Amino acid sequence: MTYREALNEGIECLHKAGIVDAKNDSWLLLEMACKIDRNYYYMHMEDEVSSDLLNEYESVLKKRAERVPLQYITGEQQFYGLDFKVNSSVLVPRQDTETLVDEALSKIKPGMNILDMCTGSGCILISILKNSKDTTGTGVDISKKAVNVAKENAKLNDVVATFEKSNLFENVNGKYDMIVSNPPYIKTEEIPTLMPEVAMFEPMEALDGKQDGLYFYDRIITSAKEYLNPGGILIFEIGYDQGKSVSTMMNRADYKNVEVIKDLAGNDRVVVGNLAL
Repeated sequence: MTYREALNEGIECLHKAGIVDAKNDSWLLLEMACKIDRNYYYMHMEDEVSSDLLNEYESVLKKRAERVPLQYITGEQQFYGLDFKVNSSVLVPRQDTETLVDEALSKIKPGMNILDMCTGSGCILISILKNSKDTTGTGVDISKKAVNVAKENAKLNDVVATFEKSNLFENVNGKYDMIVSNPPYIKTEEIPTLMPEVAMFEPMEALDGKQDGLYFYDRIITSAKEYLNPGGILIFEIGYDQGKSVSTMMNRADYKNVEVIKDLAGNDRVVVGNLAL
């Protein structure tokens, strides 16, 4: 089988499996499995693919056709212009979450100490620290496997950060100038209705926001006061329909200057507020 034939068969396979971007995914999997780039492909597309490489390509195609996320197969994802390693222990970083990083960077000042609650892959904290000066940060997550991924990503991106296993604030010490969080916020009953890549393969503990999707916001909003310096900033990612609920919770807890920020698609995506000075 030639490279051209392999690519076309891959596209057809993924299209039949209901993969929305079957062509792009087939390209990326062919490049990964055969260790080639597109320049090589176009110069050699009528060459025969070795049996070993073809078997590898067919193996990863099968995984993708089973709706395993592409990023779990390739082991990587870009976020905020940086490369991150990912596996099934962490959520795949999404472009929507860059809105949270944008908001954090718009408010950050040199010398700030940042806490990333529910850090997962570490993409939020690492992106903030990489794009700011003289800042320090700690990321915590209930999953030890996620913490290990975050540590690896900090090294990959040449960022100094501390990552620790903690059930919310259980093992958090000290005071912070900013707390950022993308907590689990999907209602339990809605998880089975999500795309198979999410519902079947991404870590449940990073998705499940309990009955109303607001459980972790409530706990973090209440506890964060003990860990924020006066005037300290609390920034959440939220679901598209949670802006009113989360901003109301923060106002009732006496946070000031509470604001809902929209993402590039025009959906509510971030809620921000701060403690009184």
